[in-house]
Amino acid sequence: MLNCKITPIASGLLTFSCLAAPLSAHADDTITVTASAPAQSSFPGQEPAAAEKKATIGSLGQRELIDVPWSVQTLSKKVIDQQQIKDVKDVYRYIPSVQGEGVRPQTRGMQGSVVQNHMIDGLNAVSTTEYPTEQFQNIDVLSGIAGSLYGPANPAGMFNLVSKRPLDMPLHRVTVGQGTGSGTLASLDFSGPVDAGDRVKYRLNLMNDEGRSYTTDSHVRRQYAGLGLDFQLTDKTVLESNFSYYHYYEKGMPGSFALAKGVQFPSAFDPTNSKYGQSYAGHDDETTTADMHIKHDFDGNWMLDLGALHQVADRESTAVTNTLTDNRGHYTTTTSNSAASRFTINSYLANLTGSIDSGWLTQDIATGMRGFVWKNYNPRNGGTFTLGHSSLDQHPDYPRPPYPDFTNRYHSATTTQHAFLLSDTLHFTPQWSLLLSGSENLFTVSNYNKSGHETSRQKDNGMSGSASLMYKPVENVTLYTTWADSLQQGDTAPAGASNAGHVLDPYRSHQVEVGAKYAPVKDLLLTAALFEAKRPFAYTNDNGEFAQDGTQKNRGLELMADGHITENLRVLGGAAWLDPMLHNTAASNADGKQVVGLPRFTSNVLAVYSIEQVQGLDVDANVHYVGRRATDNANDTWVGSYTTVDIGSRYATRLWNTPTTFRFDITNLTDRRYWTNIVPGALTGYTGAGAASAQLGAPRQAQISVQVDF
Repeated sequence: MLNCKITPIASGLLTFSCLAAPLSAHADDTITVTASAPAQSSFPGQEPAAAEKKATIGSLGQRELIDVPWSVQTLSKKVIDQQQIKDVKDVYRYIPSVQGEGVRPQTRGMQGSVVQNHMIDGLNAVSTTEYPTEQFQNIDVLSGIAGSLYGPANPAGMFNLVSKRPLDMPLHRVTVGQGTGSGTLASLDFSGPVDAGDRVKYRLNLMNDEGRSYTTDSHVRRQYAGLGLDFQLTDKTVLESNFSYYHYYEKGMPGSFALAKGVQFPSAFDPTNSKYGQSYAGHDDETTTADMHIKHDFDGNWMLDLGALHQVADRESTAVTNTLTDNRGHYTTTTSNSAASRFTINSYLANLTGSIDSGWLTQDIATGMRGFVWKNYNPRNGGTFTLGHSSLDQHPDYPRPPYPDFTNRYHSATTTQHAFLLSDTLHFTPQWSLLLSGSENLFTVSNYNKSGHETSRQKDNGMSGSASLMYKPVENVTLYTTWADSLQQGDTAPAGASNAGHVLDPYRSHQVEVGAKYAPVKDLLLTAALFEAKRPFAYTNDNGEFAQDGTQKNRGLELMADGHITENLRVLGGAAWLDPMLHNTAASNADGKQVVGLPRFTSNVLAVYSIEQVQGLDVDANVHYVGRRATDNANDTWVGSYTTVDIGSRYATRLWNTPTTFRFDITNLTDRRYWTNIVPGALTGYTGAGAASAQLGAPRQAQISVQVDF
């Protein structure tokens, strides 16, 4: 039965805000905060030129992308709106080097972590919960190893979700929409000053999206409420705060499919058949987040940023898994409810940045500290239930199993992490510069049983470092080479291993990267990066023990373009070639083989064309390609490649002197059937008991919306 507990609240807030907001003409959606908040925009055409885009790079603070010695991409609200993207995980497919569907977000084929690689406004937050795109202004992705800038983390890159900020001028935006794979959407985005002196500003976002998805018995609901408040405490000090609540409900969707040992996936079949899931099974997630930054400008040069975040992610996962037991289509349906149903995280940062000019040498200094306390809570009576046995041509309904009380939890684990950071960018000449950065890291992992007794404890410390040499032969070209290493916490042995719950010793990863960035014109940025990354690899061996054994070495090439090719044609896209291999494993059949689920080649190209003859009219097309992927460590079985095509259009006009924008798009235009998010049997590696798991890709879907600014 649908959980409707916040419907009256969300609906009431939406109605009240629409009625109470004063009718005021909107102005440019621009923000100017004395203490260092970057200029942002949510109106089409107002985002910075591609060569001038910035992102917050760990303790370094705001840097232009063209001057950063890492591969960094930023997805703006303009792109998100153009494509009508609803969920953050769907944004990642526009960056070829990122895997983000159904897994912890990761770059370059390296497994991500739950909190170490993921941030909201620069503060560590949970990655494995749902987030609405309505909450954020930009999504920034740094590929590869960056432990020297962020503290201990997997070599999976860094993902930073940048919240919408209050605006200087009034904004009153209402959007309504309808989709074949979602429901009826109603949202508002209001902002502006609260007082006459513009010392207090607000940003209110409300959204309700409810209906049936692409399966007959499905029900999907998205509800979001967010409030941002900025307080100009002094001419040089600003307090930025954000409060948000998101409820994501999804039942009746197709379940995941897994493979028994020696079994391969069949050709992808119709995902609209609800019987592959169960009408009562799915997800019911609630995420509450509050974060705050105090930013102080000392003298126009030295800046201080103090930040803190508190987040609670509640999850009721009742989704089913259909494990294929042979190559004739027979499967066993199970549901597992023993994993964490609540994450809580408290994270913090303190950064001080500034420059020192000694005449012949200019130094950009960044120093600070950051960290978090992350707690897991598991259902006390959780477990695994076998619902029944069937085949692909039968898919029956099963009775609802005795799901646990997800609110009756026990504290299962605590992870604490602190990092002390120091970076120095030395500018020898206008052409040559050297960036040195490092972090001293302290981290502790404790696991607990249902009685509250500590069953294991791992406490470690160590350093991470990086060195980058940059050369700018001309102003619009940057060449760089970066060496980096990073310490990270060892994985915890999964359930089913003989040493379940045991925390492995810390891992150390290494990466070398050579790259180039070129802006032939102001609104076009071309980037290329060649890299090699190595990390220890852990899996459950034939003896049933989860242990570190072997090395994962990923080599690759990334190419990206962002900006206008011509005055009327804008592109965002590129390609990634990856060679993800296992080396020196005890399992001879896995040594020198391609890592499960990782394609050698991926690409995504979005092209948006403005029709000159009709002012305000854009048409767009997006082509997404994923190469074939191995489904077992021995590379005996594979899933084939696939290509999807999306098309859409946007028309901005004025109706009754009111700015109005119409959007329409069709995803998976050819209704391609495919397997998506192939992952190993365990997120930490190959389980030894089976092979991969996967989900069916979504079918063709259409959606339309109308946005009104008044």
